[in-house]
Amino acid sequence: MIYKIESTRPQQFIDITDKVEEEVRKSNIQEGVAIVYVPHTTAGVTINENADPDVVRDIISSLDKSFPVHGEYLHFEGNSHAHIKASLMGSSCTVIIKEGKLMLGTWQGIYFCEFDGPRNREFYVKVIGG
Repeated sequence: MIYKIESTRPQQFIDITDKVEEEVRKSNIQEGVAIVYVPHTTAGVTINENADPDVVRDIISSLDKSFPVHGEYLHFEGNSHAHIKASLMGSSCTVIIKEGKLMLGTWQGIYFCEFDGPRNREFYVKVIGG
């Protein structure tokens, strides 16, 4: 399933856990995996704490300290920081499904990671039984 998503800030983590859970419910698969894939070079996906929004702020802040928006980059579009951050986050994640539910930890959520926004984006969710 393809999901459309709109980021509203230059750098932003958007919790997409509910969308992935929706796909698992619709699939009726009780045991398997859910794969989330982001087809962009300046955005990614990660799993991390979704209980305290300061965690997301800290991640973005730390990434900015290591890879500032304005640095000594050669890429002419001026968004090298976003490419680097997206590579570090990765373009996909996999979550095990058990008894029809994502096996996320108590505090975990799945985040679409925008590093070159605001933009209209998309991500894919594939649920596989097994």
